[in-house]
Order: sequence, then structure tokens, then C-alpha cells
Amino acid sequence: MPSAVECRSDYAYAQRPVALTWEGRRLEVAGVQAEWRTPAGKHFRVRVAEGRVFELTYVEPLDEWQIQPLGDESRTTAEGS
Repeated sequence: MPSAVECRSDYAYAQRPVALTWEGRRLEVAGVQAEWRTPAGKHFRVRVAEGRVFELTYVEPLDEWQIQPLGDESRTTAEGS
């Protein structure tokens, strides 16, 4: 089953992710930390409101999203203090 990502698409699809569904929960994107493009498609590193960080990849040839959890930004910040 393809991953669910909601995105803002003013002039092109997958312009800016605004929410994702992970483990059955809708998580709003609080910020985009990075974005880049590869031959496979568009990539975004995002932080959701609860502090978790995900890499979202829109695979253009397949017209689908992939979601990869990267960790918890709040935990990383707390450990670094």
C-alpha cells in the first residue's frame, strides 16, 4: 500500500509536504528541514509537530510516496545538552 503524504502543489505536484500518515496517525509537518532532487524524484526531510523527523520521497516514475523515519529531534536535542 502506498504511503500517504498530503502536499501543497501550487504550480507543480509535490511542491511542499504538509502532513503524512504514519502508523495510522495523521501527523502535520511543522517544518521542512531540507529538500533535494535525485533521478528517482523529490526528497524532503521534515519535522512533524511532535518532534519526529522523517524523510519523504516522491518517486515520480511510480507516482508514489515513500516514508522513512529518521528519529526524534527533541530526543537528539536533549541528549546533546
